[in-house]
Amino acid sequence: MSYLANKIVFITGASSGIGKATALMLLEAGAKVFDFSRTHQLADELSHPNLRSFKGNVGNETDVIAGFAACVEAFGGVDVLLNNAGIGVLTTDLSSTELDTFEQMFDVNVKGVFLCNREALKIMKPQKAGHILTVISMAGQRTNPNAPVYCASKFGARGLSSGLADQAIKLGIKVTDINPGPTDSNYWGDRQVPREKFLKVEDVARVIVFVLNQPDYVLIREINFDNMKFLIP
Repeated sequence: MSYLANKIVFITGASSGIGKATALMLLEAGAKVFDFSRTHQLADELSHPNLRSFKGNVGNETDVIAGFAACVEAFGGVDVLLNNAGIGVLTTDLSSTELDTFEQMFDVNVKGVFLCNREALKIMKPQKAGHILTVISMAGQRTNPNAPVYCASKFGARGLSSGLADQAIKLGIKVTDINPGPTDSNYWGDRQVPREKFLKVEDVARVIVFVLNQPDYVLIREINFDNMKFLIP
């Protein structure tokens, strides 16, 4: 049995990577997908009656408010928010890291999650139902000397999500953290990394769909997972 049919899912960054893989799986399961992306929109390459796209930046309050309004206008509401958009930059030498680099990551990874959570809650609270998921990553639990600012932003997102979970459960709203290990996506750019040991974006998407396909009374607070090859020295 699928619990996803006709669910309205608002996804940030659904135009590529984990977001795109998840959007495609949700559409196949019968969900209605609203893609909120900063650059390329999924609807530019895929025509589907249950897909809408909106160009916006999660770190911009005006864009986020307009995006949720557009989703409500298109589909009639929001049942699920998937905070997927994220940005990561290496900061191997903190003493030479520019403030702009810090602010870019916190604008997307923390401020963006806050803004989207806030607007989703305005819709979900009257419904007394809803589900907010955030793709945080294991970087929100274990630090990395090459990316301390990125880890800090993910620790922040995890703290925000955990605190929200305690509030939201009283409202009938579920909150789940999705924490994959290193994943083979555009995040890595041209960096020389062992991609063969990483998770695939489809692996992460399947976990997200699994969580969303649970009955309303089943609450999964957090899922941590890695590619076993990455963990073996």
